[in-house]
Amino acid sequence: MTNPAATLTPKAKGDLHTEVMTLNMGPQHPSTHGVLQIELKLDGETVVDMDPVLGYLHRGKEKHAEHITWQQWMVMTDRLDYLAPLQGEFGYALAVEKLCGIEVPERAQAIRVAIAECMRLTAHLVWFGTSALEVGAITPFFLAFREREDLFDLLDELTGLRTNQEFIRFGGVKADLEPDWVRRLAEWAHRFPACVDEYELLLSGNRIWYDRARNVGTMDADLAMSLGMTGPNLRAAGVPHDLRKAEPYSGYEKYDFEIPVGTVGDVYDRYLVRLEEMRQSARIIWQALEGLPEGEFMARDYRYVLPPKDRVYTSMEELIYQFKIVTDMRPPKGEAYAGIEGAKGELGFYLVSDGGTCSYRSHVRAPSFVNMMAIKPLCLNRPIADVVAIVGSIDFVMGECDR
Repeated sequence: MTNPAATLTPKAKGDLHTEVMTLNMGPQHPSTHGVLQIELKLDGETVVDMDPVLGYLHRGKEKHAEHITWQQWMVMTDRLDYLAPLQGEFGYALAVEKLCGIEVPERAQAIRVAIAECMRLTAHLVWFGTSALEVGAITPFFLAFREREDLFDLLDELTGLRTNQEFIRFGGVKADLEPDWVRRLAEWAHRFPACVDEYELLLSGNRIWYDRARNVGTMDADLAMSLGMTGPNLRAAGVPHDLRKAEPYSGYEKYDFEIPVGTVGDVYDRYLVRLEEMRQSARIIWQALEGLPEGEFMARDYRYVLPPKDRVYTSMEELIYQFKIVTDMRPPKGEAYAGIEGAKGELGFYLVSDGGTCSYRSHVRAPSFVNMMAIKPLCLNRPIADVVAIVGSIDFVMGECDR
């Protein structure tokens, strides 16, 4: 039988062409990390253009702040990055405290640090398990959620909630830590680095994982900084920037920990950086609990800080203070910005007060939204199979993007 291709002339061969196809990835897709739609333009299996489409989870949270009290908006901040809810409360509380001039006791600062690092771990564990699952590695997902569930048991006991935990208050935290709870969290933090070693045994030397991650989605330092990247993505590109070191808050300057950085800035480097960050977070938790200062867990500034509940139930003055703060808290006129090193990068809150009971303007510097800007330059001219690995390595939550 004659081969048809052999009969084609060179000119006829040159007339052959492919047609660009549009493919919608999401919004109902497990690899788009929430309700994100990615409109892909494909030439065969190669991505020639793409457009991330946001808005499916938009809830108008920043606009909400202009119509509800300062206290009420605290609950909305833990619905931004719902994988690390208390980090949202932490950043918002720091901005309000700066606006009002509230001094937070050292014990409360240490508790906040421990809780914030727990949040980093819960977020990174979800990232690790799901990102590995998306490229075919099933076992890491179950191991990551094993440790996450143990941590959630402790957080549930502390806050009363397994997800969207709520614990931070203006001037401190909701309650003091029980000694037995401190002991159990310290034990968890002490054994957790061995679990990270187990994760590495599964993936770091795995040939399939290595080939799917190494030199895929490479982002150098110049590109990362031009996109405004922060957090693990920036550090994986070789820039050792971390707000906990660069602009310490809540006593972070007292803790001994390292800032892991990458060399190539690819999917594999972003994976290694986050794994080491988990080890360092456990190290910080251990130090915070080991050296937990004595004293109050809440400031006694009753202009803006809620009085302890036991006093509210027994003292008319404290009851009046609580009523005024909840219904008529009025920070001084002005503006303030506070940023923290969130699980996905710099999480910042810019607040403007006109002296009223609600914010005149609130803006969230959401790292997930900024991280999403990297999807297009990293995916162009790559096979469609790499899109899943790249999107997972960037790490974003749509609750922060659509706000």
